[in-house]
Amino acid sequence: MLTDKKVTFIGAGNMGAALLGGMLKAKLCSADQLMASDPREQRLNEISQRLHIQTTTDNSEAAQFGDVIVIAVKPQVVQHVLSEIKSDLREDQLLISVIPGITSRVINQLSGKKNPVIRVMPNTPAVVEEGASGLCIGQYARDEHKDIAAAILGAIGDVEVVPESLIDAVTGVSGSGPAYVFMFIEAMTDGGVRMGLPRHIALKLAAQTVLGAAKLVRETGMHPAALKDQVTTPGGTTIQAIHELEEKGLRAMMMDAVAAATKRSRELSQYAEKNVKQDEQT
Repeated sequence: MLTDKKVTFIGAGNMGAALLGGMLKAKLCSADQLMASDPREQRLNEISQRLHIQTTTDNSEAAQFGDVIVIAVKPQVVQHVLSEIKSDLREDQLLISVIPGITSRVINQLSGKKNPVIRVMPNTPAVVEEGASGLCIGQYARDEHKDIAAAILGAIGDVEVVPESLIDAVTGVSGSGPAYVFMFIEAMTDGGVRMGLPRHIALKLAAQTVLGAAKLVRETGMHPAALKDQVTTPGGTTIQAIHELEEKGLRAMMMDAVAAATKRSRELSQYAEKNVKQDEQT
């Protein structure tokens, strides 16, 4: 579906580069169909040398190039970026927003046009093509636009389509989720060191255990509780450890962490909308 389309990335950070590399590896399009824009010339040189795509520091040039424009910038600069390109936008161009906390409605308001907008929330494992992404459809987007965005995100992992009202919950689970898992791996590693294992061995064992357990959940389709019960023998080591985790409130802490991240994502969205309204009034 991308064989006849040009795709521009405004913002060539880690996520943008991961998506560009994934698209090329999946052969969704050729290198000459891609362009990346970024203010950092050194970053663009690195991407150009590695991926052999066109690059520019001029967002206006980038906006004119693409049939699909992936906006992967920080929330605090999105207003500036869209003001730079709004006069170059055509309403038939698909805008894919990788900007946390910025709703599709705000994107349309800032652009001043009725472009189809798909809002996406990938996560950092996208860099190793194991991302978990949420995708929601803006007011003017149609199924064909959703399919294009899903194909791009599918090149770097799994994709789930959700209503925009649930994209903040996606942020709480998978967007922020890698940080929870990194802390868990770190804590398991420290536990191994405490019990006498060399740190490099404890780290390898902890990381591989998390990877293997996740793969079991995905490939067996079994409920995590059922898989947990398979490891838990009467009077054994695992049930003793589970008792400690339950007593210390691990389950409740994880649920609260997801809720806290979701709440903060909603607050950021509301703050962005408030700022846009204030700017329109002035």
